Amino acid sequence: MAEARERAGLTVRQLSERTRVRETVIERFEHDDFSVGDFYARGHIRTLASDLGLDPDEILRQYEQENADNVSPVRASAVFRGDVGERARRTPRWTMAVAVALAIVAVVVIARIVGGSGGKTGPTAAQLPVNAPHAHARHERGHEKKTIEEAVAPGLVVVKFTARKPAYVNVKDAKGHEIFQGTLPEGKTTTYSAKDRMRVTIGDAGAVRLEVNGRDLGTPGKDGQMVRRTFEADGPSPR
Repeated sequence: MAEARERAGLTVRQLSERTRVRETVIERFEHDDFSVGDFYARGHIRTLASDLGLDPDEILRQYEQENADNVSPVRASAVFRGDVGERARRTPRWTMAVAVALAIVAVVVIARIVGGSGGKTGPTAAQLPVNAPHAHARHERGHEKKTIEEAVAPGLVVVKFTARKPAYVNVKDAKGHEIFQGTLPEGKTTTYSAKDRMRVTIGDAGAVRLEVNGRDLGTPGKDGQMVRRTFEADGPSPR
C-alpha cells in the first residue's frame, strides 16, 4: 500500500483526507503495525486498497497470511484518539499548567484577604488623609446648622472655610475635642463654631479661604503648605 500511495503521488495526509482513515493508522499499516485490532484493520485495509486501485480481497489475503499468528484484540481508542503514547506524554504538561494556574489564583486571593485585614497608618506631615469619615460628615452638617443660630452669641469663635480646591482640614475646640476631620471638596463652603477657642490644621493652606467671626482673612498660607492656626472668640471680628 505504501508503494501504491507513492505511485499515486499522494502524501499520508492526502490519503487520510480522501479515505477518512487517520494518518497515524495509515503510517502504522505501512510499517506492518496492525495493533488497532483485527476488526478495524480489515475495514481500513479494504478502504485504503480500494482508493489506491488495489484489489481489496488480495490485500486482505496477504494480511491474513502474514498476521495469522499475531491477531490483536480490537482497540477502538487507538483509532479514535490517535497515538495514545504521545497523548500520555502531553498529559503531565497540561496537568502541571493547571496546577500552576490554581496556585497563582490561591496566592492572589490570600494576598487580598491579608491586605484587607491590615491596619492603616495615620496622616503624617508629608501626606495627610484625603477621605473624610462619614461620621464626621454627618457631624459637619449638624454643626453647620447650629452655627447659623449661634453666630452672634458671645464667647463663640466662628470660622468659615471655602475650599478653592480639595484640602484636608482638622478642627478642634478649646479642650481638644475634634469637631471635624476630613477633606473639603473643591467649591465647598462650610462653617464651624466653638466656645472660646478653635484650633485649625489645614493640609494645603493655599487651597482654603478663611473667614473668622465675619472677617475675611484670605488664604492662611501658600499652596502645598501645611499650617496650624488658633482663633479666639475675641479675635478677628466684622469691620
